[in-house]
Amino acid sequence: MRRLVFIISLCVCFALSANGAGAENIARGVRVIVIDAGHGGPKFPGAHYRGIYEKDLNLKVALKLGALIERELPEVKVVYTRKTDKQFSESLTKDLQARADIANKAEGDLFFSIHTNAAPTAAARGVETLIMGESPLEQRINDEVLFANNKEEFIDMSDQRTAAIVRAYISNLRFTYGEYSEAMARLLEKNYKQAGRYVRKTKPQLLKVLYATNMPGVLTEIGFMSNPEELRYMCSEKGQNEIARSLFNAVKDYVNFVRGMQLVEECDDATTQAPVEPAPVVSEPAPQPAKAAAAKKPSSGYTIQILASTKRLKSNDWQFKSYKNKVIELRSAGRYRYKYCVGRYATQAEAKRALSQVKKSFGDAYIVRYEGDAIAR
Repeated sequence: MRRLVFIISLCVCFALSANGAGAENIARGVRVIVIDAGHGGPKFPGAHYRGIYEKDLNLKVALKLGALIERELPEVKVVYTRKTDKQFSESLTKDLQARADIANKAEGDLFFSIHTNAAPTAAARGVETLIMGESPLEQRINDEVLFANNKEEFIDMSDQRTAAIVRAYISNLRFTYGEYSEAMARLLEKNYKQAGRYVRKTKPQLLKVLYATNMPGVLTEIGFMSNPEELRYMCSEKGQNEIARSLFNAVKDYVNFVRGMQLVEECDDATTQAPVEPAPVVSEPAPQPAKAAAAKKPSSGYTIQILASTKRLKSNDWQFKSYKNKVIELRSAGRYRYKYCVGRYATQAEAKRALSQVKKSFGDAYIVRYEGDAIAR
């Protein structure tokens, strides 16, 4: 368990340090899509029914999806984690990490993992998409089935330290890739429905392969092998082509979505060339009348950033934890223009002394310099 915690800690530290760059990478558009055909090789075949293996169905659809992207979106580079029946390690954890490593090395802008579902009952049906996150405690029976079938692919949250690290990561993820992963999941739902598929609700899950990738990502289950009708459909050339087309349409919609966000960004940047509208201090207490002059906030200095957001947050937002009604709102250029900080310090040394306390609540907090009501460049 100590080794697992150490590995997860390293992954989190790397992810948190890369998040600023990652958010910038999203702004470049969708240049590289990594397609991951789930499972593979003799040791990790996935579900199997009537002599048919999940790994084979996943790969056939993955290759068809990649071909569509290469043909119809030639400006997008496709990287496959595998194009043949192979595994990357005798350990499933290492196998999943190897897939994430391929994606990270390729500097992917979207990680797309394709899987096939299964359940104890033949009645279970439909497509389902998973994104990185923690599902509610009140899990439905299908969540339990999903976990039972793929237990080793989930992060074990029974250890409190591991759970704390992972939850800190998820909180940070919300302000980097979360919005984009959710957008991709919504587009998958839309295109699945348009193709006439029964769509199960998108769920957050603690999947190791999504946890280890430094980009927006989704894992989609294209149907239930345990359902005879869906199995026949997924095994047929017609079914595989239709599934690949639905996935491609969602990818195309996602590419356009990100381009649209870029246009908004460009308009925002053009606007910010004019004098920046002063941003209010959200929650600093008003000075007492007798001490008003002494309480005047400094025009520049250092502060500790705890969160960044595309939208304004209320000073008592739950995400501020113990710093509710104590945060300072500053502005910056770019998509994540609202920066939420704690404290004002005349020197960097003073800020460093306060940083350790803030990190107890926000492990990824760091020191920034400000001028007036904006982050200094």
